[in-house]
This record gives sequence, structure tokens and C-alpha cells, in this order.
Amino acid sequence: MTARQARFRIPKTGCAAGLLAALCLCASPSVAEELTLSSEGGGIVVSGRYLGFDGTYLRVETAAGPVTMAYSGVTCEGVGCPDPEAGARWRLVGTARMGEVLLPALVEGFAQSEGYGLRREEIGPLDFDYVLADPDREADLLRIEFRLSDTDGGFADLLSGRADVAMAVREIRPDERQAALEAGLGDLGAPERARIVALDGLVPVVSAAQDRTEIDIAHLAAAFAGEVGSWSRIGGPDIPLTLHLPPAEEGHVQGFVDRVLRLSGRELSPGVVHHPDALSVAEAVARDPGALGIVPYRLGGDARQLAISGSCGRAMSADLRSLKTEDYPLTMPLFLYLPERRLPPVAADFVAWLRGAPAQFIVRRAGFADLGTEPIPVAAQGERFAAAIAEAGPEVGLADLQQMVRTLGTRQRLTTTFRFELGSTRLDAQSRSNVYQLAREILDGVHDGDVLMLAGFSDGVGPAAANRGLAAARAETVLRALVDALGGSLPRQVRVRTVAFGEALPMGCDDTEWGRQINRRVELWVEG
Repeated sequence: MTARQARFRIPKTGCAAGLLAALCLCASPSVAEELTLSSEGGGIVVSGRYLGFDGTYLRVETAAGPVTMAYSGVTCEGVGCPDPEAGARWRLVGTARMGEVLLPALVEGFAQSEGYGLRREEIGPLDFDYVLADPDREADLLRIEFRLSDTDGGFADLLSGRADVAMAVREIRPDERQAALEAGLGDLGAPERARIVALDGLVPVVSAAQDRTEIDIAHLAAAFAGEVGSWSRIGGPDIPLTLHLPPAEEGHVQGFVDRVLRLSGRELSPGVVHHPDALSVAEAVARDPGALGIVPYRLGGDARQLAISGSCGRAMSADLRSLKTEDYPLTMPLFLYLPERRLPPVAADFVAWLRGAPAQFIVRRAGFADLGTEPIPVAAQGERFAAAIAEAGPEVGLADLQQMVRTLGTRQRLTTTFRFELGSTRLDAQSRSNVYQLAREILDGVHDGDVLMLAGFSDGVGPAAANRGLAAARAETVLRALVDALGGSLPRQVRVRTVAFGEALPMGCDDTEWGRQINRRVELWVEG
């Protein structure tokens, strides 16, 4: 799009220029990027606000709703007119956690791997563009416009038509999902609309002066709800407890409130000190022996990272493996939300490229957990089996555990794990992404000759026999989703079977909803 009043006569390349490709009701247009399209001879005239241009079709928000028209064979007048020689535009808006390092690194890696020319143009402190070009024709193909704000800002701009993609560090909320449907953006909760790029996590941090290595997640919820005034209430020294977080509108904070506080019927205390960013939180916590903060994974600075524990004594630290398996209870997927519309061809190639091994290597180099499947060392499984046998009781006896060890002991667990939404049989967002990632690996031949096992587990609430039935049903749910992702059938060179062990191998404590949620899972194992 040009920065001045523009008039473009676009040559014809095919069918009638006035052909409408889509039409649905929306809000009236703004004057920010107004334009008027006229077909040859003036038979059709469309006026409104620029919504997007994929290099072939132009989307315009009119008084009657969004309209998509072929850009060939029409005359465009107004400041919103895109220059057809400048390539397509693709606007990514949202959280700086994704836009500062991760997505730029992925764009640069994509351009290098595909042989595109690339240049970066600085627009403002939080705004910049990447332009991908065809080096042979010296023609710009795609301008990717990054506008960094926060997750709320990304969703707001997507709903208003000022963004083509929302970058988010939390899952879309029900009211946002409904608003997107009403705005004609499609179901942003569907796997093809909510693309997970990488995995992040939220980590409790304290000053190095504190003599502790973990914190009970129930104590964490009570503290940030303002119910704990002194560390002595939760097993620490008799000093005041101060609470520190990034801005309240930041997606990580919203995710923490949703998944820790509201899950236990609490709200965030007004006494929390909010800082401009996560690094400021870590610095404040490191200076104050009474401080407790929450920061994203690997942004703890000089503060001490705590593991999250439960009353039964099980604890889990945030690391690459526990984030990839989602065994760490505060794993946070990083999303690109893509509305139901045409992507510019180069943008579509980029989105597909994100699931491949080169992209996942860049994700890890950028400091996040990638989506690739990895084996978990046998020694780690030995510790889990030993703990399960030590805790054997009347419901799950030693014979049951021995059968589990015989079945799994000759196999290797992979990091791909599947979990379910709270109180639902629907796979959660990360698990839906895992299904597609596993399907891609199978189609790419990664598992040729393998026998994959989907092992279902449950929490310990209720009779053991019923829990084994629930675990078996969960494993079958994952198998059906995998077959659907593969187009309806498994390739002959890969076999997949299901098995269920119920409550036999807990990862969390069953006396809290957080622990029960961690225990309800399906693990992926492979012979080897």
C-alpha cells in the first residue's frame, strides 16, 4: 500500500473483475485506509476500508460487510490501495514474547531455506517489516508487518480487521472465539486456525536468599489471591511476602490467572506489583528476600526458579522435556491465530514450513521448547516405575504394576503426550497440535517400521477398574484423532495400538485439580 493518494489500473488476467468471492456482515468501515474499486466500465463500484491483499485478491470492509474481489481488471483509488508491484501484505499483531525474537528468527530461517531475498525495515520502536523477494526477478513477494503489543491487542486487531494473524501466549477465550465467529473469521479454536509455534512456560521465582527449591501450587494460588501475608504461612521465614507480575493485560499473566487462580475459584490480588516486563519482575524479585514472582521460562535472570509441587510430595521443574510432555503444569503454548481466509502464497508456505525440523531447530535456538518428538532416556522411566511400585496399594496392586512394567519396559517413551480440556473428552490445544505433528512425522516416514503405543492413564479418583476404562477411552480418542489427521487410515508401514493403565503411574497429586489434570493423559511409546 502506498503512503499517499493512489490510483492503480490493474490489467485483466482472467474472469470478470467484479466477481465477489465472499460477503458477510461486519462493522462499518473506518477512514484510515479507505479505497474505492471500480470494475471496467464502472458497472460495479465498491468503497470501504482496506482489510488485506494476498497478491491476487483484495479484501475490503464496506458498509454492507467484508467483500473480496479479484484485483485484476479493476481501478483502485484511495490511500488504502495496495501497489500490485509491491507484493502481498501479511500483518502479524500481538505479544512481544513471540514477535521480538522467535518469529523474526523463523522468518529469517524460512527465507534462507527457500532462497528468498530478505530485508528488514524498522518502522517504530515496536513496529518493523520483513520483505521477502524473488532474487531472480528482483520483485517483492510478501511484506510481513510486525506490530508488537500484547495478546489482547492481537485479538482486538484481528477482530477489527487490522491484523491478518494474532500472536498469542494464551489460548483464545470463549467470548473471543464467539466474536471471531460472528465477525466471519471462522472457528479460531479449530486446529487449523490455532497454530502452535513453540512451547513456553510460567515459572515461580524467588530471591536467592530464600532457602527453598519448590512451591506447592495450592500455596501459589493462595499467595497471588492475597490470602498469604507472610512466608511463614507457607513454610518459609517470618517475613512479609510481596507479589510481582508483568502487566495485567499481558497474555502470560492472563494465562496464569485462568489456569491457577480461577481454577480454584480465586481472583488476582489488587496488592500485586505489576512491572513493565518480565525482566523487570526478575530484577525486583532478586533484590527482595520476601518477593515471589511469575515469569516466562528462561527469563528468571538472577532470581531462583522454583519447581511446582503438590501435597503428596511430587515436584516438577520447567525444562525442555517437561514442557514438551506437558508434565509441567504451567506449560504455555505460543499461538498464531489464523482466520478462515486465503493466505498469500508465500505466507501459506511459511505456515506449512513451521512444522518442519528446520523450524523446530530455530525454535529451540531461540530459547523455547520445540514441537519435535524426542525419546526420553530409559533412566527417567526407571525412576517413575520405582516410585509407582513403592506407592502400590489395594486398588492398584503389585501385579498390575508388574504388568505395566513388562509392557512398557521394553519400549521407549517419546515426548509427545496428549491431555484433555478440563472436564471434557476434547483434546487440549497443545494435544491437538501434537496429533497433527505426529501425523506429519508418520507421513514423512519418521516412524516407518515402528509399532507405536498410545498408553492411557487416569487420575486416582474413583474405582481403579473404572479409571482403567476411562484411560482406555482416552487412548482410543487420540487414535481416532490421529487417523482423521492422516486422512482416514494408517499407512501400512506404521502400526499403532492402544493400552490402558488407569491410575497406575501418577505424575501429580490427586488431591488438587491441577494434579488430577496432569494425571489424565495419553503417552506415546515406541518399541526400541
